[in-house]
Amino acid sequence: MAAAPEPGEPKERKASCTSLHLSYWKAFKLLGFLDVENIPCARDSILYGSLGSIVAGFGHFLFTSRIKRSCDVGVGGFILVTLGCWFHCRYNYAKQRIRERIAREEIKKKILYEGTHLDPERKHNSNSSN
Repeated sequence: MAAAPEPGEPKERKASCTSLHLSYWKAFKLLGFLDVENIPCARDSILYGSLGSIVAGFGHFLFTSRIKRSCDVGVGGFILVTLGCWFHCRYNYAKQRIRERIAREEIKKKILYEGTHLDPERKHNSNSSN
């Protein structure tokens, strides 16, 4: 029989079915090369594109009852929605990164100039007291 672990020691964990299942999905790559987990905006774009594909294809099928044309419309809907979401998300991501970089630079300047004669806040305070 194995000895019981001491109160301060961590318990050994056995690999469960759920942990194996989660590790499988973490390494998911679309088409073998597009790492959906690590590329910003990829996951959302693919999900919205899939939803757009279903809506466009099924909607076209309800109106026309033409199966092949509805599949074509579904593929077109996937491409349009995926690219639209991708570019919109990447544009917002780039704007956010620029804002973060500017904020980092301003924080560095504030740390550098704080308490010196070049401190802009110090000049405003001395002008308002006169």
